[in-house]
Amino acid sequence: MPRVLLAPDKFKGTLTAAEVAAHLEVGLRSVVPGVEVTVVPVADGGDGTLAAAEAAGFERVPVRATGPTGVPCWASYGRRGDEAVVELAEVSGLARLGEGGLAPLTATSRGTGELVAAALDAGCRRVVVGIGGSAGTDGGAGMLQGLGARVSGPRGRALHAGGGALIEVVSLDLSELHPGLADAELVVACDVDNPLTGPHGAAAVYGPQKGAGPDDVQTLDLALSAWADVVAEATGRDLRDQPGAGAAGGVGFALLAVLGARMQAGADLVAGLTGLADAVCAADLVITGEGSLDVQSLRGKAPTAVAAMARDKGVPVVAVAGRVALDEATLRAAGIGAAYPLLAEAGDEREAFERPGPLLERIGARIARDHLGGAS
Repeated sequence: MPRVLLAPDKFKGTLTAAEVAAHLEVGLRSVVPGVEVTVVPVADGGDGTLAAAEAAGFERVPVRATGPTGVPCWASYGRRGDEAVVELAEVSGLARLGEGGLAPLTATSRGTGELVAAALDAGCRRVVVGIGGSAGTDGGAGMLQGLGARVSGPRGRALHAGGGALIEVVSLDLSELHPGLADAELVVACDVDNPLTGPHGAAAVYGPQKGAGPDDVQTLDLALSAWADVVAEATGRDLRDQPGAGAAGGVGFALLAVLGARMQAGADLVAGLTGLADAVCAADLVITGEGSLDVQSLRGKAPTAVAAMARDKGVPVVAVAGRVALDEATLRAAGIGAAYPLLAEAGDEREAFERPGPLLERIGARIARDHLGGAS
C-alpha cells in the first residue's frame, strides 16, 4: 500500500494543521482505504509551533502568565525531557488581545519571558522560542522583565508596559535575570531578517499590522532606538542591525543581544523537533500546505521547506491551500508537483473559509485518484 506523509501547516483563521491533516486523511481513505498515513504537522515559528511540537511528543505544561494587555491568562509551553518549546503567539500574540482590540503602543511580551522562566524552573536546558505573531513592538523589554530584568525610566522608576514607554528608557539592570539562563541554550525560530530600527525595522514594517498609525510608527521607532542604546550600554554590544532583530516587534533583538540566543530558520527548526526528515524518507508521497500559497510562502515558510526537503530526497510533493497564487513553473521550482486550492472546490470564497473541512476531504479524494492510483 502507498505511504503518504501529511505535513501541512495551519490554515490560519480556520483549521489547525492537525485538523487539516485529519480531513485530508478522510478523503484519501475514501478512495484508497488501505493507504498508510503518517501525520507530522509543521510550522515556521509562529502560531502553530506549539501544536506541531505537541504532535511530536512534547507535553503541554500550563502556566499562568501575563497576556499582551497585562491581563493574566492561562498559556502553555511544550516540554520533552530537558527541552522546551515556547510559542510567543501562545501568550503574547495578536489572538490574545481580546475585545479591547489592537494595542500598538502598550502591548507587552512579558508573558513570553514568564513561559521561558517556567521552563527553566522545571529544569529545561534547551529552550526553543518561536517568535512569530506578536501583538506588540516592545523590543523584547517585556520578555526580559518576565525573566527578572529591571527596565527603568527617569529617577529609576519602572516603565509602563509596551513599546511606546521605551521612549523614556534610561537603564537596564540584568543583575536579577533568571539564574537558569546561565547554562541554558536558547534557540530562536524565526523567518524574518529585519533589523530592529529604521525603514525596514520592526515598527516601520510590522507596526501597521498591529494597529500603529504613522505617528505611532515614528514614536515606536524612536523608542526602539533609545532601547537599543540602553541595551548596548548594559551588554557592551549593539545588535540593532542584526538580521532578525526586528522579529516579533523586537523580541528577536532582546533574545540575541541580551540573552545570547541563536537564530535558526523557523521551518527548519520545527522540522528538526518533529523528525520530519525521517518521515519524508519513509513516504511515497508528501502532502503539505497552508492557508495561502503565495510569494510569502517562498521565503522560508513551512510548506516550501517541506517541499525542498522532499525534493532533495526524491519524494514527490503536492500541496493544498485555501488559495494558490503561484504559477505552475514557480511551484515546480519550489519542489511542488501540483497544488489543490480550496477555492477550486468551493462555490465561493465564503464557503472556502467557513467550510474548509469537507472541501479538504474532497481534495484528499482527488489526490488519491491523481497520485495513488485510486479508482475514479
